[in-house]
Amino acid sequence: MRDGILILDKPQEWTSSDCVAICRRAFRCKGIKKVGHGGTLDPMATGVLPIFIGQATRIMEYLDLDMKTYRCSAALGKVTDTLDIWGQTLDTQDYSHVTADALRQCLESFKGWIWQTPPKYSAVRINGKRLYEYAYKGQEVDVDIKQRNVNIQDIQLISCDMEVGAFVFDVTCSKGTYVRTICSDIGDQLGCGCVMTALTRTKVGNISLDGAPHVYSPLRIKELCSSGSQEEIESFAEELYGQLLPADYPLIHFGKIRLSEDRVRYFSRGNSIRWNQVNVTGEPDRDYMHSVRSDGSMPLNARGRRYDRIYRIYEDDTGAFIGTGYYDKDERLLKADKVFIEKRP
Repeated sequence: MRDGILILDKPQEWTSSDCVAICRRAFRCKGIKKVGHGGTLDPMATGVLPIFIGQATRIMEYLDLDMKTYRCSAALGKVTDTLDIWGQTLDTQDYSHVTADALRQCLESFKGWIWQTPPKYSAVRINGKRLYEYAYKGQEVDVDIKQRNVNIQDIQLISCDMEVGAFVFDVTCSKGTYVRTICSDIGDQLGCGCVMTALTRTKVGNISLDGAPHVYSPLRIKELCSSGSQEEIESFAEELYGQLLPADYPLIHFGKIRLSEDRVRYFSRGNSIRWNQVNVTGEPDRDYMHSVRSDGSMPLNARGRRYDRIYRIYEDDTGAFIGTGYYDKDERLLKADKVFIEKRP
């Protein structure tokens, strides 16, 4: 299976959907129709955006477990309607009383599970419409916006210039966290207002801008697709295709199983395998799995299967990725969750 994951460095003013569209255009000559992205980035944000190509789109749901890391720039002394520098200014406040130590202690207080209210300029749906649709039309939302429980795994002050009220911090957080809401809450705690001025996502799970072997700009892909000849586009698509990360690359928290060739053949047809016939070479990261829920309960996938019983499956002789399966504890069977190879006779 050559389908996999392309790593983009998303620029400002591009939506995640824009990036998917230009990649779909680039891979059209390969006959690939399924293209998706791993985690929405707002248009003003930049940074790592995994693009899933072909069958690799099937593992996108598993990324809900992954932490994301961002580098955020912020400014004290201002309040806007969007919680960032691009919004309408609602108030300016004095921040001269804030020290670097106070700022550092404030950031520290956000570690762990916290409650957030999504900003009104966000993609959260209320009554079938996204919040930003109400906001841009000047409409008031007639229901309470539900708070979210999100996990701030780590947050660190990188630099600050208290004379101008500017600072930079890194934050590693769970899916659904709004970094600009963190900025706004920082301003509330310090009593001076605060807005986000820039945001770059540096890491999604184990995929990072620095660690990925090849990172592409959607601007370059668009330029080739718009002005290149058909031969050039096909050549570039082949280059992109050769730089895809394998589909199993992000699945680091799952266990690992190796199957003999005859068991792979049996599994490829959707059959279950007796647990005493599998070779378990790695267990799921159960501590991590428990940590992604505020109450420590075990998360389930879309089919109701516990994540702490899901394994990556490989063929013993070739090392080829076969798919994912889960351990049925009651029946002591390995059952298929997602099979990535064609049925073998």
